Amino acid sequence: MEVPSTEGLSVNDVTVSFGGITALDGVSVEASPREVLGIIGPNGAGKTTLFNVICGFVRPDSGALSWRRRSLSQVRPHELPALGIARTLQGVGLFPRLTVLENVMLGGHRFRRARFAGALLGSPGSDRDERSLRDRATAALERVGCDGIEHQLPGSLPYAMQKRVALARALICEPELLLLDEPAGGLDASELSELAKLIESLGRSIAVMLVEHHMDLVTSVCDRVVVLDFGSVIADGVPPAVRQDPRVLEAYLGEPVGVER
Repeated sequence: MEVPSTEGLSVNDVTVSFGGITALDGVSVEASPREVLGIIGPNGAGKTTLFNVICGFVRPDSGALSWRRRSLSQVRPHELPALGIARTLQGVGLFPRLTVLENVMLGGHRFRRARFAGALLGSPGSDRDERSLRDRATAALERVGCDGIEHQLPGSLPYAMQKRVALARALICEPELLLLDEPAGGLDASELSELAKLIESLGRSIAVMLVEHHMDLVTSVCDRVVVLDFGSVIADGVPPAVRQDPRVLEAYLGEPVGVER
């Protein structure tokens, strides 16, 4: 097998079909450390399928994936945090009967050292784990501007604040690759500005991939943009060049650029 060319994420010639419909057709994408990579395209282009393949929810028909030169072919979704990979969802996915702090703590299970029996019996090791996770969760909430709401229930918060809590739950595992699935959904202009600053700060130290329809956010924070259309990569480059690519304009506008009506 060919050795991946990046120490980050490598998706090499991946194809996925569902009942005769090709969702991804020979897609190759690389995400490097300290890079913010945007994945864009019209609805049904294959963006979410690509994320699901990376996370192990969907197995490709062909192709290969690796993270830091390690194959992801046999990795299961629950093993990703231990590898330094975290993902947010299009929605929030928070547990309504758990507090904000408890929801975020759930994302830090990779740091638990005490066994289940020890936790059940309240062993000293379990107590230390609990305190450590609480500290990590509190720090993650502060990082996304959600300090002071630790003991509230998610349903009592505005939707935009719930999305920040979901992001904190991903950040608690200290990922080196963060997958953001439409992080701008439900945010107003000021919240969008704060999100952009946060993504930019994350991109200085880790690899960030985001699927997003909000083009202002994509062009402002992404170092590089990959465009999918009907499951194929039609453009890959810096945001200004991608925005002017005739194939991209055609994919979004639905007709060849330059055709007069």
